[in-house]
Amino acid sequence: MNIITSNIKNLTSLWQTVSEPFNSYFSETDFDYSVIENSEWPNRLWFNKEINKDTIALAKEKIIATSTNLTIPYWDIHNSDSFEILEQTGFNIKFEQIGMSLKTPDILTEVNTLNLKKISTEKETELWSTLFSKSFGYYINPILLKNKITNFYIAYHKNEAVGTGILHTTNNISGIHSVGILLEQRRKGYAEQIMKLLINKSIEINSDYITLQSSNMGKGLYLKLGFEEQFVIKNYALQQR
Repeated sequence: MNIITSNIKNLTSLWQTVSEPFNSYFSETDFDYSVIENSEWPNRLWFNKEINKDTIALAKEKIIATSTNLTIPYWDIHNSDSFEILEQTGFNIKFEQIGMSLKTPDILTEVNTLNLKKISTEKETELWSTLFSKSFGYYINPILLKNKITNFYIAYHKNEAVGTGILHTTNNISGIHSVGILLEQRRKGYAEQIMKLLINKSIEINSDYITLQSSNMGKGLYLKLGFEEQFVIKNYALQQR
């Protein structure tokens, strides 16, 4: 198994899965893209092969023709000069992430003070969206949370909602996404507790590996939990003229 490829496949599958029910996922020869109106996520365009100037030109035409702003994630796993090509052809870096993975460990038995609840009602989808927006600073339309493949969770301390998480499974890979904590609830160890609960859920469904994409700020926690750094994702926006 190529765990880097599996990590990327899990991530792009998440974008595809939430977009398809709304006819908002599109696949072309050189790239795929997701365009959701009234939502700031996923709204991504990602290349499905190593890029060159021709494929970049086609992508730029598509981005310019799209009314919704698209983020362009790129993972240069071939150690080529693709990042430089993008940056020389009008793309600016928005943010960077680190692709990480963990071979499934034994069940983590440490005591948690949080309860993780999978959303199942209209009210819970609205709450999850609100919590996510407050934690990350951008908006996910609650309608996107209604697919049956992806599991969206709310973390509660006693009866108070404090954070979010996503578990998205592709084959024998569990991808952990969108672990967020409300600003006023941070520095209480909640992010680590959510991660451990999601790791245990991955173990229970017999996943071989667990993957995620980390910011530099979150990397320390994931390393502590045993995840390994494997590749860089640079997320771009087309420079507006």
